[in-house]
Amino acid sequence: MSVVILYGTESGNAEIVADSVADVLTDYDPSIYDMSDYAVEDLDAADFYVIVCSTYGDGELPTGAEPFAEELDEKKPDLTGLNFAVFGLGDSIYDETFNHGGEIMAKKLSDLGATQVGEHGRHDAASAVKPTTQAEEWAGALTSVIDSVTA
Repeated sequence: MSVVILYGTESGNAEIVADSVADVLTDYDPSIYDMSDYAVEDLDAADFYVIVCSTYGDGELPTGAEPFAEELDEKKPDLTGLNFAVFGLGDSIYDETFNHGGEIMAKKLSDLGATQVGEHGRHDAASAVKPTTQAEEWAGALTSVIDSVTA
């Protein structure tokens, strides 16, 4: 079992956060992919997935996540047995759509049978906390969750 980190970004922040998460999860031999470069047929229930996704526009997926999300919608794979965690990026000044990108991805995966585990991380760009700092703390707490679902 290894950890696969998939990120969806518009401006590059989710990629930076994905790298920070990988730095914390080194014991799990993490690999990092831009969602726009990852094929749905490569999803494997033997791996653990970490989704890092920003929110763009009016609560939409960032451009980098759209191809993967569209492929999920078209192919509708059975993801039963696949476990994943989500860390979203957003700005609370957009109250109704705050962190909606991560929520969209979580719903798409869950609707196909995958199981979301651990706390859904939500960074707020309006806060004084750096996204990488919050993501590293979140990933540290995620290690026990990964261990429990892969034991």
